[in-house]
Amino acid sequence: MTLLTRWDPFQELSTMPDRLNRMYRVFRDPYNQQAPEEALTTTSFAPPVDIYEDEHTIVLKMEVPGIDEKDIDVQIENNTLVVHGERKMEKEEKEENFRRVERHYGSFTRSFTLPNSIDTAQVSAHHDKGVLKITLAKRAEAKPKQIKVSIGSEKTLEAKAHGKAA
Repeated sequence: MTLLTRWDPFQELSTMPDRLNRMYRVFRDPYNQQAPEEALTTTSFAPPVDIYEDEHTIVLKMEVPGIDEKDIDVQIENNTLVVHGERKMEKEEKEENFRRVERHYGSFTRSFTLPNSIDTAQVSAHHDKGVLKITLAKRAEAKPKQIKVSIGSEKTLEAKAHGKAA
C-alpha cells in the first residue's frame, strides 16, 4: 500500500530561524570549554502540532515525547492559548560521551490565537504516550444551527407570518 503525504514547503520555513541559530552556534563555538553541557541543552525547539475541529470542539495534539506533564504549562489569556514546556537532558548520561545529539533539549513556547467561539471555562489538557491533547469546547451559541428552508413565494411566507391567507 502506498501512502501519499502532501508536502508544504512553507511549513519548512517556520523552523528555519531555529535551524539557522543552531547552525550559527555550532560554527561559532563548537567546543565551548566553559560549559559543554550548556551547548547541548540550550537549543530551543517547536514541537509539531495537529489541529482539528468538529461542531463541538477544537482539538490540538502536540508531540512532546520525553517531557513530563509537570514540565508542561498550558494557559489561556486574552484568547491566546500558550503552551510552554521543557525537555531536560537526562542526568545519568555524561555529555562528553555523546557522539551525536539530534534530539532537541531545552524549553519551548507555542502560542495559538483562539477564535471568539471558544468557551475558555471548558478547556482540558491530557498527556499520554508523548502526546499532549488540548480540547477546547465551543460556546453553545457558536455551534451550527440548522435552519429549515420553506418552499413557496416570499409573499406567501410573509402572509403566513402575519396570519393572513394568500
